[in-house]
Amino acid sequence: MSGRYAFAKGLKELRFLFCQTAEHSAATRSFLTRAYPIMKKNNPSIPILLREAQGTLPRVYARYEFGKETSESLEGLSDKQIEETVTKLVKE
Repeated sequence: MSGRYAFAKGLKELRFLFCQTAEHSAATRSFLTRAYPIMKKNNPSIPILLREAQGTLPRVYARYEFGKETSESLEGLSDKQIEETVTKLVKE
């Protein structure tokens, strides 16, 4: 699993937005509880931001060199699907 979270060199920031209490963000919270320590350990110099706001739909943003930013919705995804989505973003 640790190799999965070795971020690409062009990645400058990874940002998660989600609701701290809503059911639609439960899988995102579960994923972050499990995966955040591994991601941070493998990428100590890259900011991984967690933004909680009431009623916010779960979403992940990846910011790359030269101001390029990509985002993906995490709404309705399982923990495993969130892992696959994040893995795809951090390898670009």
